[in-house]
Amino acid sequence: MMPGGTPMSNEHPQINNTIPKSPYPLTREDFISDQMVKWCPGCGDHAILSAVSKVFPEIGYKKENYVLVSGIGCSSRFPYYVNTYGFHGIHGRAMAIASGVKIANPSLSVWIITGDGDSMAIGGNHFIHLIRRNIDVNLLLFNNQIYGLTKGQYSPTSPLGAITKTSPYGTIEHPFTPGELVLGAQGTFFARGIDAQPKMLTEIMFEAARHDGTSVVEVLQNCVIFNDGAYDHLASREYRDERTIYLEQGKPMLFGANKDKGLRWNGSGLEVIKLGENGWGINDVLVHDATNPDPGLHLSLAKMNWPELPVAFGVIRSVKAPTYDDLMEEQIQRIKAQSPIKCMDDLLNSGDTWEIE
Repeated sequence: MMPGGTPMSNEHPQINNTIPKSPYPLTREDFISDQMVKWCPGCGDHAILSAVSKVFPEIGYKKENYVLVSGIGCSSRFPYYVNTYGFHGIHGRAMAIASGVKIANPSLSVWIITGDGDSMAIGGNHFIHLIRRNIDVNLLLFNNQIYGLTKGQYSPTSPLGAITKTSPYGTIEHPFTPGELVLGAQGTFFARGIDAQPKMLTEIMFEAARHDGTSVVEVLQNCVIFNDGAYDHLASREYRDERTIYLEQGKPMLFGANKDKGLRWNGSGLEVIKLGENGWGINDVLVHDATNPDPGLHLSLAKMNWPELPVAFGVIRSVKAPTYDDLMEEQIQRIKAQSPIKCMDDLLNSGDTWEIE
């Protein structure tokens, strides 16, 4: 089921119709690779892999029309573990490679697999330009707030003061908030999930596939070796109802074990209210609209952090905008229609020509 109770279906009218559909139903087993998965036992990457293997059959494209592109890092082993086409690129360059793949062949469903270091440190420039161009690809950002593959250095998302191999006295760098970076780069789709809730991840990934343009899904992911427990304060059943909020399109922004807390705009920012206290009621609670072109509220939702506010999960922003792919194709067709050159002979006889006897 999708957020709001809508069943997932291969016939969903909003799934991209330019990508060939499978003529027969696919299953999770169709996407399981014969390669040994070499992530550490307990790594959050396993949950993300499971979610992808479940959502690809639901999306319903032909298996050979999926392409996974990765850079370098633990997350970037991903193409080996899914039985589709894949490209294991170099550090930080997955976005550039994926852009070329999609532009060269629009009939492919392109998924970028990247980590917080791969995408926002060495790949930071490619990351923001992919987003502002709005190329129709899907980016899964594994955010474990650490460099895991290279053994525990701090990353662009490590919290201020984090003790790591390269910051033994605490990092003095201010971290990125991925959602803030995405919206600042004019992103049209941003969602957030967590490895401890794979069903939520599957729902979010399906919504990302439906989006026409660059979709970015941040996955809060636990590194059991070098940053274990980074998200326990959000993932634990003991805390998650009170410290996180799952946003659903068209529904009030409610959270808490009894759904008795909500978000309200107080004129200068978001605040938490409790229904029944101080006269607050359901009409005082904001209703989520991910499709609002104005990014102001979406930015505030993406930046929320415990303990001041609950951390937002779900699709935070999903707006329509022209894609680079479509604009490029329209430009090519327009120039071709206007050009006097229709064939190779026209080209060879254009410009300055001479006849030699």
